[in-house]
Amino acid sequence: MAKTSSKDLGTQPIGKLLIKQAVPASIGILVMSLNILVDTIFVGNWIGSTAIAAINVVLPVSFFIAALGMAIGIGGSSIISRALGADNMPKALKTFGNQITLTFLFTVSFAIFGLYFVDTLIPAFGGKGTIFDPAKTYYEIILYGVPVLGFVMMGNTVIRAEGNPKFAMYAMLIPSVGNLVLDYIFINIMDFGMAGAAWASTGSYIVSFIFILWYFLSKNSELKINLSHFKLEKTIIAEIGSLGFVTLARQAVVSVTFLLVNNALYKFGGETSVTVYAIVGRLSMFALFPIYGITQGFIPIAGFNFGSDQHDRVKEVIYTAIKYATILAAVVFILLMVFPEVITKWFTTDVDVINVTPTNMRWAFAAVPILALQLIGAAYFQAVGKAFPALILTLTRQAIFFIPLMYIMPLYFGELGIWMSFPISDVLSTIVTGFFLRREIRLKLNRNTR
Repeated sequence: MAKTSSKDLGTQPIGKLLIKQAVPASIGILVMSLNILVDTIFVGNWIGSTAIAAINVVLPVSFFIAALGMAIGIGGSSIISRALGADNMPKALKTFGNQITLTFLFTVSFAIFGLYFVDTLIPAFGGKGTIFDPAKTYYEIILYGVPVLGFVMMGNTVIRAEGNPKFAMYAMLIPSVGNLVLDYIFINIMDFGMAGAAWASTGSYIVSFIFILWYFLSKNSELKINLSHFKLEKTIIAEIGSLGFVTLARQAVVSVTFLLVNNALYKFGGETSVTVYAIVGRLSMFALFPIYGITQGFIPIAGFNFGSDQHDRVKEVIYTAIKYATILAAVVFILLMVFPEVITKWFTTDVDVINVTPTNMRWAFAAVPILALQLIGAAYFQAVGKAFPALILTLTRQAIFFIPLMYIMPLYFGELGIWMSFPISDVLSTIVTGFFLRREIRLKLNRNTR
């Protein structure tokens, strides 16, 4: 594989460059989302529908802790992209070293905290009744691997910030493929049940960690750090923290949303409704994978060119990314609207779940095509180092609109009101993001175009 220079981010044609960056990211996210879907299918068919609900209960906790690595990675990668664009290698190296130190300290600390309060956290996130025991088994094993997962998430974003999307894609493919292979061995052959599902996930991320470690130690990476770079520096920590907090807040809201929705649905429909939400939740990454992939390709391009004051290229990549993501999301949207019954039957043979999932699935994904503007618009502000607007726009979709709607709508529509809250919040957050992005382009990028 040929080595890619970060300078390509500021010189190659935007359309070609975005495809080069986004296609590997999209493939990686697609395979990862398919892995999640197939993993759920395996668990549902080999263990049972209660196991699907148990995994869904654990997701908020593991997502939040793993999100520490992602937050540190994205926050630091924004700095690294802009530093490389400004030809400031010392700052890029110091930032990467500080990312490693912060990832280790936070993920280990929160893993210990999560294991200590296991019996309190699982019921709080909806793990009640028959769901509790399998959820606890899965939860404890997953948390053992959280520090490794944190390093994988952090390292992946740094690889992309260097302009090496293919290696970042491989880092995502390894745990996805490995998890399916280990699922088959641990669950189907060795009959380890929930413990097998958990060890399959943890083991696959250990393999990915080894690959990422090799990447940074090899000649493929420009970031060659030494021990002095690991020493924490206050200004860099503050910048990583302000930008990374956007990602952490988003993941925290996702965790809180899972908690609230799981408990609300359990109140209306019991374990069946929680299982339906688990299936819809698993599908969400697949539904949005084109947008997520293009967003990940977009961020280093926008950050590098903003750092090198090429604002005309920043505007071009904004428009191109939104256009590409909208078209691809529309294709996925059509599949979800036309074939929800078929998709549901992949996950379970439970007649009650099959009967109610399709309608709720259609409501949950009704506004998918317009989300390209919302997600890419929020990502722009993070990419260029504007933490506050990035934070506000990131929180609009779930914290500001969805959670209040989730409590208001059931007063009039019952359980259906919860599902209707998804597209309404998507539309409102997209309108708000569009306003701020248009204002930013007019006041900042147009005035500073060369």
